[in-house]
Amino acid sequence: MTARAAVILAAGQGTRMKSPTPKVLHPVAGRSMLDHAIDAAQALGCERVVVVVGAHSPEVGERAKARGVKIALQDPPLGTGHAVLAAREALDGFSGDVVVTYADVPLLTAECIGSLFDLHSQGADLAVLGFQAADPAAYGRLIIDPSQGLLRIVEAKDASEAELKVKSCNSGVLAADAGLLFELLGQVTNENAKGEYYLTDVVGLARGRGLTAKVAFAPEDTVHGVNSQAELATAERLWQQRRRAELMAEGVSMQAPETVFLAWDTKVEGGAVIEPNVVFGPGVTVESRAVIRAFSHLEGAVVRSGALIGPYARLRPGADIGEDAHIGNFVEVKKVKVGAGAKANHLSYLGDGTVGPKANIGAGTIFCNYDGFDKFETHVGAGAFIGSNTALVAPVKVGDGAYTGSGSVITKDVAADALALERCAQTEKPGWAARFRQMKAARKKK
Repeated sequence: MTARAAVILAAGQGTRMKSPTPKVLHPVAGRSMLDHAIDAAQALGCERVVVVVGAHSPEVGERAKARGVKIALQDPPLGTGHAVLAAREALDGFSGDVVVTYADVPLLTAECIGSLFDLHSQGADLAVLGFQAADPAAYGRLIIDPSQGLLRIVEAKDASEAELKVKSCNSGVLAADAGLLFELLGQVTNENAKGEYYLTDVVGLARGRGLTAKVAFAPEDTVHGVNSQAELATAERLWQQRRRAELMAEGVSMQAPETVFLAWDTKVEGGAVIEPNVVFGPGVTVESRAVIRAFSHLEGAVVRSGALIGPYARLRPGADIGEDAHIGNFVEVKKVKVGAGAKANHLSYLGDGTVGPKANIGAGTIFCNYDGFDKFETHVGAGAFIGSNTALVAPVKVGDGAYTGSGSVITKDVAADALALERCAQTEKPGWAARFRQMKAARKKK
């Protein structure tokens, strides 16, 4: 296979976002748009990935470096053609095909981009990704000849009345041999309505030299660009719809899929059930037969086969819920491994530690894991029974099969099969309540 590289354009200022966060660092499905673009390029097997950044957003370059890809600076911004030329040095010595993509097109998949490389391998000197627009508006138009060859790309501001009626539009994504692409870009001028160097002009230049250009078409949703908060919300909606459909096709049950929100890396096996109004943050795996009940929130957690979560449960990073275990309503779990068949059905906080298989955590139980400076662990043994309203003050261990009495504050380890109680002696003052009410009533009369 011919070597591949990708140039990702990320130098736009994104002023329409009206946000202190650079546009391409805004998230879709919990992952920045820039990361989505890098993911797609890497999935294509690109041996070099170059992100073109602007001087106004150093955070974009920092994120790209953190992903291990190269960066190139476009300063000042003089159009898309100028932006690609900024990547030339970073691709020095590269021989092969290069694709130009955009960091603000988060729904673009490796499969769609790959169709351009396929066209190139079939003899097209240039391959352009297009789409049929429901409303072409300000998109550049693809002017295609009867043999389906691409003649040129016309920007809307420079298009004639007849060209504006064309619904075949340019996504901006194209692929070509790296040497040819940079050679053509060197001939691009800025003689247009915006006074910029258009990447799209390389098509007309190539055709003028007798070279071939072809178009691969993608669904319009796939090339949805983001320039405003409203368009970001649309991208989120489209991404969620696509991923929900994929999961249901794989056997995941969702009663109201439109109310379930997934993260970019959410993994749910077929046979799992996701009830309405569930939110997944990054890093969640749900195995087959597990049930995630309504209004639960999961992040950085593993839910194993047959486990029951919620309703109204919260699983935080490090939660590992064992097979057939139950985590019920208003239970929060953080960095705790819960054994198979264990239950914490009501109103509890389990933070840092382990819960053994078949253990029962009573309502109101708290793992007191933090002293204001450091975190400590609580370990509840297999088959142990933690009475309601127990506070387990870490570091502490409750042995296998042990019990704690309701309302206890457990500060010392409990031996296996023992009962631990921590309660003051109950005292009673006869008639106290009646006298108290009489006193209060008398005060109110004054």
